[in-house]
Amino acid sequence: MTLPSADTPLYNHPLPDIEQWLRSQGCEQDPEDLHCWRVEQIHWQAEIYLEVEELAVRYLNVGEGGRAVKRSFKYSLSREDVEDAIFSGP
Repeated sequence: MTLPSADTPLYNHPLPDIEQWLRSQGCEQDPEDLHCWRVEQIHWQAEIYLEVEELAVRYLNVGEGGRAVKRSFKYSLSREDVEDAIFSGP
C-alpha cells in the first residue's frame, strides 16, 4: 500500500492509509478502543484519537503538575503538517 503524497490533506486518505501512516510513526492501535492509538518517544508519550471531525492528541504527563496537554488537528491539514505537529512533541 502506498500513501498519498505528504502534502495531501488527511481527509483524502482512506482509513487504512491513515492507520498505516500511524504504524509507520511507531504508533500502536488500542485493541479495544480502535480509534485510539498510542505512541511513546524518548521524552514524551501520547494518545492519538481518530475523531469524526479531527485528529486529537493527548500528550501525557507533560503539563504543569504532570497533567495532559491536548491538541487537535482538522483533517483538512496535510499529512505532512499533522505529522510535523504531532511527532515533534508537546
